[in-house]
Amino acid sequence: MEGIEADEHDPHLVGYLRCFNAQQFYEAHDVLEALWLKDRTGLDGDFFKGLIQFAGGFVHLQKKRQRPAKVLFLRCTTYLCKYPSPFYALDVEGIIRLAKRWAAAAEAAEPESDTELLAKLPSPRLAFHQAIAAG
Repeated sequence: MEGIEADEHDPHLVGYLRCFNAQQFYEAHDVLEALWLKDRTGLDGDFFKGLIQFAGGFVHLQKKRQRPAKVLFLRCTTYLCKYPSPFYALDVEGIIRLAKRWAAAAEAAEPESDTELLAKLPSPRLAFHQAIAAG
């Protein structure tokens, strides 16, 4: 998958991004949960928890549950904001902006809308940050 080079990144993060970009948000959450469980009280535990909650927000949107989605989008920012950008080669600041944008969209959506919010807006996509070598 474009932008996701498996060789240099943790396989759990690669799996997370691949599932996330395929809109398999529950699976993305599941893949990363295995990594989080190993480090949930460690230095990176909140980072993984934030990414899991970010994917979880989209799981709720797929089920047309805007309020829980909004809560998870905002909650994930409180975990992710503790980390520099990039972190694990991910644009943390960009993910936080995306989470806030989707939280606002979930809040603005009609609570019992028959239309899935994900169908109305461009699909969210994540990729590893590419470092540019100075020459």
